[in-house]
Amino acid sequence: MEKMNRYYAEKLSAERLKSVYEIATPRVKRYLDAELAHVLDRLTQNGRILDLGCGYGRIAKPLLAKPVRVVGIDNSIANLELAREFVGAAWPACAFFQMDAGHLGFAAGCFDNVLCIQNGISAFKVDPLELLKEMMRVARPGATILLSSYSDRFWEHRLEWFQLQSEHGLLGEIDYERTGDGVIVCRDGFKATTFRRRDFRALAERAGVRATITEVDESSIFCEITVPLLPGRDRIG
Repeated sequence: MEKMNRYYAEKLSAERLKSVYEIATPRVKRYLDAELAHVLDRLTQNGRILDLGCGYGRIAKPLLAKPVRVVGIDNSIANLELAREFVGAAWPACAFFQMDAGHLGFAAGCFDNVLCIQNGISAFKVDPLELLKEMMRVARPGATILLSSYSDRFWEHRLEWFQLQSEHGLLGEIDYERTGDGVIVCRDGFKATTFRRRDFRALAERAGVRATITEVDESSIFCEITVPLLPGRDRIG
C-alpha cells in the first residue's frame, strides 16, 4: 500500500495529474461532468465539505459555487500547492491539508458532507471499513457521505483513458495479461482496482449503516450514506 501511495504522490501528482484529465476522451469527460453534477445535486445546503484525495482542486473549485467551505486533503504536497493556485480567488473559502485519508486530523462531527469520489476508496489503498469509519467520525449527525467508483459498463472507456495516460508517459506500460475484470495493472507497479455495487453494500453492512447505491450515466456507482442521527439509528439518504 505504501508503494502505491508513493506512486500517486511522486509520479501522478500536480501538473501530471492535471494532464490526466486534460487528455481525457469526450466520453470520459462526460463521465467526470456527470459525477460532479450528481455530487452537487446530493450535497446538503451550505455547511462544510471534506474532499478526500482533493488532488489539484478539480472538485473543490466547482463546489465553491455553492455557499460552502471546502476542506481538501491529499498526500501530495505538490497537489496541494497546485490546488491553492487552481482555486484562485475562491481560496478564502478553501483549506487544503496534507493528510492520510485513513487517519483524519479533524474533530468528530465537524463536516456537513464528506466526499470520497472517483474510485478514491480503491485508490487510497486504505482499508475500506476503516476509511468509512473515519468519514463517519468527522461527519455530523445527519450529514451526507458520498463515495463513488466505476460502473462495469464504463470499463472500455476507462481502459481507453488509461491507455492514453500510458501513451503520454503519465502511467507505466499496461500489462494486458494481468488487466481485466475491473483491474488495470501497469508494468511499473501501478494497479487500479474497482469497488463494485456489491462491495459498497457489504461495506455499509459491516459499518452498521444503510446506503443508497445509484448508477450515474452508466459510468459511476455512487454509495450515499446518511450519518445516523442518534447512536444505533440510521436511515437512507
